[in-house]
Amino acid sequence: MSTATYTVTGMTCGHCVSSVTEEVEQIAGVTAVDVDLKTGSVTVTSEAPLDDARVKDAVEEAGYQLQQS
Repeated sequence: MSTATYTVTGMTCGHCVSSVTEEVEQIAGVTAVDVDLKTGSVTVTSEAPLDDARVKDAVEEAGYQLQQS
């Protein structure tokens, strides 16, 4: 198992959390997604390390931005 944490900007409500969660869950190998609306933190658990570009694409598909670290 692998866990990675990202920061997403632009989320303001529960619907935002649901949208990001649904898109990220569709990435192959993802087993869990935990979104903290207050901090914008998105923790992704997967079977193997994920390509950050795939996570970025999923977040953007949901309508939000992945903050660059």
